[in-house]
Amino acid sequence: MKSATNENELVDISTVSVDKTLSRDARIQEFVRQIRNPYHFKCGNFNITAKYAETGLTFEECLTLMMV
Repeated sequence: MKSATNENELVDISTVSVDKTLSRDARIQEFVRQIRNPYHFKCGNFNITAKYAETGLTFEECLTLMMV
């Protein structure tokens, strides 16, 4: 998977559109084809970088902890 390091190369996730009638695997492939790097993309004016830690906490649990 190509890593977009230049901010101008990042794809804005709001421009990604996937046909919901496709199979699950085909939807995933189409999403990745359009977003290019699902771990580094834009959402409006924000650059999003996904990283994983070995804490065992889910994304939802982390969000909940941030809001408490």
